[in-house]
Amino acid sequence: MSNLTQSPAWQALAAHQTTLSRQTMREMFRADPARYDKFSLQLDGLLLDYSKHLITGETVGLLLNLARQSRLDEWIARMFNGEKINTSEQRAVLHTALRAPLGSALHVDGKDVMPDVHRVLSQMRRFSDAVRNGTHLGHTEKPFRAVVNIGIGGSSLGPQMISEALKPYGSEQLSAHFVSNVDATDLVETLKRLDAETTLFIISSKTFTTQETLTNARSARTWLIEQLGLSGSAIEDAVAKHFVAVSTNLAATTKFGIRPDNVFEFWDWVGGRYSLWSAIGLPIALYIGMDHFEQLLAGAHAMDRHFRETPLERNMPVIMGMLGVWYTNFFGASSNAILPYDQYLQYFSTYLQQLEMESNGKRVDRDGNEVDYATQIVVWGEPGTNGQHSFYQLIHQGTHMIPADFLAPMTSHNPLGSHHAMLLANCFAQTEALMLGKTAEEARAELIAQGLSGAALEALLPYKVFPGNRPTSTLLYDRLDPHTLGMLVALYEHKTFVQSVVWNINAFDQWGVEFGKQLAGKLLPELQENKRVNSHDASTNGLINHYLARSIQSS
Repeated sequence: MSNLTQSPAWQALAAHQTTLSRQTMREMFRADPARYDKFSLQLDGLLLDYSKHLITGETVGLLLNLARQSRLDEWIARMFNGEKINTSEQRAVLHTALRAPLGSALHVDGKDVMPDVHRVLSQMRRFSDAVRNGTHLGHTEKPFRAVVNIGIGGSSLGPQMISEALKPYGSEQLSAHFVSNVDATDLVETLKRLDAETTLFIISSKTFTTQETLTNARSARTWLIEQLGLSGSAIEDAVAKHFVAVSTNLAATTKFGIRPDNVFEFWDWVGGRYSLWSAIGLPIALYIGMDHFEQLLAGAHAMDRHFRETPLERNMPVIMGMLGVWYTNFFGASSNAILPYDQYLQYFSTYLQQLEMESNGKRVDRDGNEVDYATQIVVWGEPGTNGQHSFYQLIHQGTHMIPADFLAPMTSHNPLGSHHAMLLANCFAQTEALMLGKTAEEARAELIAQGLSGAALEALLPYKVFPGNRPTSTLLYDRLDPHTLGMLVALYEHKTFVQSVVWNINAFDQWGVEFGKQLAGKLLPELQENKRVNSHDASTNGLINHYLARSIQSS
């Protein structure tokens, strides 16, 4: 057994869960009319209501004891101070520096990184302003009307999620598109809608060697050349005007044809899934403008300060992180639903899948030991009210406990009749229904009121009972603007970090991602050589040989 599961704080929570599991949230609300006031927090127009959880004041105290036992305060300080807490790669973790204001000083290896951060932000402003105001033109002297970001993982998910979420702030002259899948369909279907003369490409790859990204980039380059009918020196001019890069590999970007002054730098202390605040956010700046991008940074910085400075018991990321530990490790929950009642957040759960599962999907602790407790659970979700007519049945009456986060704006960007009131009514009703459930007595009374009785009533009754006691958090915000969105994203970043500290795992490496890439690199030549293979396991050999046989027949 590990030191964590045998620790006093862990054992106290295990004993407490046994007692608490015999209670219901109905009883808790009935016993304490001030429960909402005790279990809700606010910051800059963002409200977190966590009163609909299987907790008491004692629970919160015990969870915070576990956080303190894990030396959470020290780990927070170490991260913000630029220590190399990504121990497997010997790197600092300083995405918070990317949104720190001018005049801040943050050091890595004795060097203040803030001058470089703000140098790149200034470069992003100059370039985005030039594209948006029409002074940076394409090869045929036409202004750009579309930006295509080519990246994958953190180089795509974050910018795409933010650009969609902040569509009300987007340019009316400039559309944003994102290509990440090496499946040619992703690129081809995107380019079908675009005019090469007015399309700008951003190639986002730190090393400029990412296989999927470079394959798409080369195909995009070929498309541009063919669409514009270019040859000779015209190719060099067009590529230089229509392509920019976010990378640290100047030699590779120059070889591709991108001018050095159109290469935007970021650093090894910026993890991919934490990089939207860096030059990886260039498509965001182009689409919504640099002023709005800086408001996004300011919102994240406000949450950074809250996380760093606020006592644990009033700290939003800490509370959310520890609630996740509570359900993962003491109730056996295996998934967390993210349910935004805001269509602009349609990619939010997809973004959080990478943020949380790539960060904390680990089975080995910081000391190299295999853990004997659950770590990251599955993150999934869909905007409401669509999800209500899809998977909510499972949350209400299924056999799994699925903690859920509900998010909703108080004000709509698109006021239309009673739409927004109906949206919020559904959001609030779902959290109430999940908490209360419906007893057999209540269901029986409803069926009698509907005219049922006897055997027909008894046959239908079991299907009308809802167990309730299903935990939810609700995050409400005034309006989804750049500042608020920055706070929300940073909130989930820090929540993820809190959990990694308690689980004693490194949230900032992703060796599992690299393993599949290595094998794909070995398989690719075999798929291109059209020779039967027998060097793998029987299944993989069979799949490769089936593909080769079918591709020969269809050629």
